[in-house]
Parts: sequence; C-alpha cells; structure tokens
Amino acid sequence: MDTSGIFAQFERHITLDEKEKLSIRSVLIPARLKQGEFVETVGKVTSNFIFVNLGCLMTYYTDAEGTDHVIQFAMAGWWTGDLHSFTKEEPSIYSTRALSDSEVFYLPKTDMEALLQKFPKLERYFRILFQNSIVSHQHRLIQNLSVTADQRYENFSKRYPSLEQYVPLKYIASYLGITPEFLSKIRRKRSGH
Repeated sequence: MDTSGIFAQFERHITLDEKEKLSIRSVLIPARLKQGEFVETVGKVTSNFIFVNLGCLMTYYTDAEGTDHVIQFAMAGWWTGDLHSFTKEEPSIYSTRALSDSEVFYLPKTDMEALLQKFPKLERYFRILFQNSIVSHQHRLIQNLSVTADQRYENFSKRYPSLEQYVPLKYIASYLGITPEFLSKIRRKRSGH
C-alpha cells in the first residue's frame, strides 16, 4: 500500500530522513476495509492508532437505547482511534467503522512507543497532532453550545466539503446534534426549495 500520504502528514510538522521512514514503514500494518467493516468495537482495548490512507471512518458512541452518537469522522490523511482506550489500555466505549471502502495503516501501541523513544521528533509530531485534536474538539463543543443548527451545518460543510458523498445524512445529523428531519429542512432551505 502506498505510504506517501502518511509521510506527507508527518512532513507537515517534522522532517524525516530515510532511516526514520524505513523504521516507521517497518511497523505500519496496512489494511483494506470494506464499507461497514469495524476497526474498533465497544468493549475491546484499542491497541492501534489508525491512519486513514483512503476513504472515510466514523467513530460513534451507542447509548442504552441503541442510538448512535457520532463523535468524529476521519477522512484520508487523518489519524483516528479511541485515545483513552489506547493510552490507558481500558476497553473502548466507542465503535469505529468504515463508511466507504477504505485503506488504513495500523500503528500498534508497542511499536509507536518504541518509535517515540528512538526518534524524539516523533514526540513533537504526535504532541502537535494531539494539541490540534483537543482544540478541534473544544471548538466543536463551543459550537454545539452556542451556535444555531443552521450555522453548525454551514461550518460542517466548509470543514468537510466532500464528506456528504460518503456519509448518510443521519450520521451528519447525529454529529451536528440534530435530527435527520431537521437537517433535511436546513438543506432544503439552503437550496431554495
């Protein structure tokens, strides 16, 4: 599987030499996923950090009534995974599955720890990645508390311009914290119908 995408992401924040790239390549586990296939499931410890090479993944929480609440989408070029489960080695409360046929690279926790020890610049890369993730989640929380549903949808469409081709509207509505019917109403209004 082509690793140019993952190295392009690394190169956004750090510069890797060929030895470092070879070491990283040696521990990545490539996988092809079919639409609907799970990469993480509730109750199991997350043992891999996941890089989306192609396609789209969705992470969600299922409540006691069986309703799915979308936590995040991960498109090509993004990392994903239940960080709490991954770092604390506790069972995950989330499920993550492919919304389209996808390609991912798994980075096993033990190999990631070894890489971080061996190449301190990777610590910098993942620190920046995690900081950006926290900022993004805080921004989403503030939006959900203080911005209208119409504005949340507009912001979502700007941030994820191609996501609607992969994602059923019910999952976008869940991510935005609204019903699918209300999202349909917003979309009709925006299209002038």
